[in-house]
Order: sequence, then structure tokens, then C-alpha cells
Amino acid sequence: MLKQRMWAALVLILAFLAALFYLPPAAWAILMGAITLGAAWEWARLCGLSGLSRGLYSLFVGGAIAAFYAASGALMMQGLWLAALLFWFVLAPMWLIKHWTIRHRGFLLFTGLIVLLPAWFAFVLLRDLNVLLLLFLMGLVWVADSAAYFSGRQWGKHKLAPRISPGKTWEGVAGAIVMVVLYVGLWRIIAPETLARFSAVSWWGQSLLAVLLVAISITGDLFESHLKRMAGMKDSGSLIPGHGGILDRIDSQTSVLPVAMALMHFAGLGT
Repeated sequence: MLKQRMWAALVLILAFLAALFYLPPAAWAILMGAITLGAAWEWARLCGLSGLSRGLYSLFVGGAIAAFYAASGALMMQGLWLAALLFWFVLAPMWLIKHWTIRHRGFLLFTGLIVLLPAWFAFVLLRDLNVLLLLFLMGLVWVADSAAYFSGRQWGKHKLAPRISPGKTWEGVAGAIVMVVLYVGLWRIIAPETLARFSAVSWWGQSLLAVLLVAISITGDLFESHLKRMAGMKDSGSLIPGHGGILDRIDSQTSVLPVAMALMHFAGLGT
């Protein structure tokens, strides 16, 4: 079973990389739209919707993406990125710290829009800026997740958020930080111009920003875990056999990519 999951993960990664590097921009935007609609379908399930209601919510999210894309202007994009920053730096951490158990379906569905809409734009715009930049940011999440998992299994003793995700530990967080700093150093060697698009500062400055994104990555992961606990579900869905749902695979990306894009935008690097 484990080997099957590993092979499935490898196939998914290779297929994603092929799409990342070879799909034309319009096809990439459509692919990311399909993934976002799948994530919206699962989000609606976490909010207690079923059947036709889930489909209508997914279509609503797709319509919101199309509307924002068609009417996107400087002021609108600033509002989008500001909303992402406020949510992931303020609301989501408070939600987790206070262990809010919010049952208001309308509020939860609106929260899904705040999470998924900036995520789609980040997936599309970051690739337009520099395909290696998007790969760097997504790879940062993968490296952090893998390092946290193995460090936590090897040395984990102190629980990070036992009421939300008992398997996560502070030792895992430390392992993620160490590996991400090394990851940034590797990219400074192989593609320094890519990191300059991310942040035109020293290695230490770039490393500090990367560590900040690790914290945002963990927040995104914990936030989805909290939603699943509120809904009484183990996985967000079963669209990916053996790997749960789409949200289970992109939860950290939906936090990290919009925050990175927002920080770059307000620093004048995301243009």
C-alpha cells in the first residue's frame, strides 16, 4: 500500500512538473482553475453542503475567479492581496489559537472564497512572472513538509497543536526551518536571479522570509486540519486515490503562494 502511494505521488509530481514547464499560459490557468474548482467542491463538503449545493458553490467560486480576472485592476489586486495577508497573518492564527468552532455556513463558505480566490491568482501570476519562481515557492513547502515529517518522527516530543493535529511537533518545525534555510542557499547557487524576484536582499534576509513562509505553511496546514476536525472528517475528499482530496495536497500552497505574491506585490517585485 505504501509503495502504491509513493508511486502515485511520483506520477502526480511528474505530471505537475510537465504541466508547469510546458503548458501554455491559458492552458495552465484552466488547469489551475480545474484544481481550484475541485478544492471548492471539497471545501463545500467541509461546510456541510452536499449534492447540487456543492456544485453550485464550486461554480460560484469559478465565476468569482472569472469576474476578478476580467475586471482586475491595480486597486482590485491590491485589495485581493491585502485580504490574503490579513487572513493568513491575523484571522487564521487567531482562529487556531482560540480554537474557534464556527458553524455559520455562510461565513465558512465566504472564508473558502478568501482562501481559494487569491490561491488561483497566485498560481497563475507567479508562473507568468517566472516559472522557476513558482517552482521555488512550491518546493519550499514540499521541503518544509518533508523535513517536518521526518524530524518529527525521529525526534518529536513536544506537540505543536495537539488539539488540531497531534502528529505535528516543535522538533518537526525546527527540522523544517533548518532544511528550508539550506534550500534557499541551494537556490542562491543554482538560480540567484530567481531569488532576486522573490526578494532582492541578502541570503539571511531571504532565509528569514523563507522561515516566515514556513510559519504560513504550517498555519495553512493546521487551518485545514481544524476545518476537517470541525466537520468530523479525516480527509477533505477522495479525488486523489490514496492521497485524500485536493485540499489535503494544496492546503499549505493556498496559504504560502498568496502570501508570497502579496509580499512581492507590495514590495514592488510582483510586477
